[in-house]
Amino acid sequence: MRKPPISIFSQLCRHRPKSFATLVSRNDFSDPSSSTAPLVCPTHLKPCAKTHGLLFKPNQFRTNPFRNMDTLVGNPSQLSSRQKKLKEKSELEEAFESAKTAEEMLKAFKDMESAFDERDLGLASLKLGLKLDQEGEDPEKVLSFANRALKAFDRDDKPSSLLLAMTLQLMGSVNYNLKRFADSLGYLNRANRILGRLENEGLSGEDFRPVLHAVQLELANVKTAMGRREEALGHLRKCLEIKEMTLEKDCRELGKANRDLAEAYVAVLDFKEALPYCMKALEIHKKHLGQNSVEVAYDRRLLGVIYTGLEEHEKALEQNELSRKVLKNWGHDSDLLRAEIDAANMQIALGKYETAINTLKGVIQLTDKDSETRALVFISMAKALCNLEKFADTKRSLEIALGILDKKETATPVEVSEAYSEIAMQYETMNEFETAISLLKRSLALLEKLPQEQHSEGSVSARIGWLLLLTGKVAQAIPFLEGAAERLKESFGQKHFGVGYIYNNLGAAYLELDRPQAAAQMFAVAKDIMDVSLGPHHADSIEACQNLSKAYGSMGSYALAIEFQQRVNDAWENHGSSAEDELREGRRLLEQLKKEAHGASSKDLPIKALPMPYTDVSSRSSQPGIPAGQK
Repeated sequence: MRKPPISIFSQLCRHRPKSFATLVSRNDFSDPSSSTAPLVCPTHLKPCAKTHGLLFKPNQFRTNPFRNMDTLVGNPSQLSSRQKKLKEKSELEEAFESAKTAEEMLKAFKDMESAFDERDLGLASLKLGLKLDQEGEDPEKVLSFANRALKAFDRDDKPSSLLLAMTLQLMGSVNYNLKRFADSLGYLNRANRILGRLENEGLSGEDFRPVLHAVQLELANVKTAMGRREEALGHLRKCLEIKEMTLEKDCRELGKANRDLAEAYVAVLDFKEALPYCMKALEIHKKHLGQNSVEVAYDRRLLGVIYTGLEEHEKALEQNELSRKVLKNWGHDSDLLRAEIDAANMQIALGKYETAINTLKGVIQLTDKDSETRALVFISMAKALCNLEKFADTKRSLEIALGILDKKETATPVEVSEAYSEIAMQYETMNEFETAISLLKRSLALLEKLPQEQHSEGSVSARIGWLLLLTGKVAQAIPFLEGAAERLKESFGQKHFGVGYIYNNLGAAYLELDRPQAAAQMFAVAKDIMDVSLGPHHADSIEACQNLSKAYGSMGSYALAIEFQQRVNDAWENHGSSAEDELREGRRLLEQLKKEAHGASSKDLPIKALPMPYTDVSSRSSQPGIPAGQK
């Protein structure tokens, strides 16, 4: 079956989502236990336009503040030593509060170090860390101030303060920027637990929700970077829920938030879940901006991607055409070129190959000679030509694309790896499997260096394993399949249907190597996963059950082999007349097993390796493609 082109996804899923409060760490804030100003303006989650100086009022640096020096008895020259120190501290605090730039704040902080102990400097350390982080300073420098704040706030007598959660969020954010993902995750998880306790204790939502949003968003970023996409989606859903509780109903910002979540679902090819969020974004943007706004054009382009993934190609093309009209009117040439390529891929999906070729010929004239966009045009051109069985022209187009992509591996490894996978599929279609395997290995080499692309690494590795199995290189296939299973389990969980396909193919490999017990174990795992993720009557679930029957037959466990073959036949019967051939073959195999159980011998039971469902390659592939039953 056809899948949406990778190029459609590549422009949708590269950017890191932005917090609607930027990050709570970017704003001034106060502890809810104090009587000072709230974290943000109370009516919404956007940062206040006017800052309030230091996070607390100056007198809150000290346990026993003595702020109003005018109440002192006597002349200033007669101040006691203690009173002079208090006045000095007050002046230092004032200097820090009035500092506007990071440089001024650093100077004021340095002056304060001689007058305050580390515990009293916690708040200033946090604010300075936030300011440096906001201005893009060296993360290690930011981390040094965040660590000082953490030591000041992380006290046994107050283990659940909002300021501690904020500091942990900053620690998590900085470690994320330093690519220390495990450390980042630890800080963020702790911040999340603290915020949960504060909520249970009755802290006002206006105080903790901006912080919670920042933590949830950073958790999504970190887990995405670690390849744990399904978990990341849960945090992004929480981000949207927080906005919906805080912002005005159907405001423009909620439109953008819904589209961001739809894009996240598209990134894992879950088009069914993406659809309602994209439709909501479109509804909100049309209400506020009208039909001809750029935001509405972006919504429609994404909607085209989603309909393509759902194989509703006419609807996809309709949305794409509406989007292109607006993008053209606004002069968004780069987005327009990508939308034109999307349109060509949709035309190919509809079998309109000549129309697609004409569309692509027009786009070629508008691309730079060595641009990635030009390479994508030739890949899509090759796809159309391949469908017309013009294989010589197909290969020429692919060679031009490869010539461009060879020079882009360092600059844009993710995009190039996706393109290599697309080109590999074209060679696979032309039965040139060795070339396809070689290109997939090049793609894999790029992805292995990118931890956030673990899901794509697993998908490509699975494809290589399947092609090696298909070409008889069974022993070589096994390590690729085993590696793919581990990657996809880490990214999508134990019961993801893609993991089921891999275990099925591992079973087929072990059976080819005359290891029926290992094969039976793999087929049993595959069947359990597919029954859960696809349903027991999905064609691929039935094939996994068929393979399990074959493995038991090879082991001489005929009672089990007959039992599972009968399940296969029952499942095909539920498909009615559309599965008459499969049911006829299933009944033949059942009779054959019964004969073998009585002493006859036969080795002609078929083993079926299942190819990973594959994404149509001019688009971004974030995980194995989705069978029809998953959409």
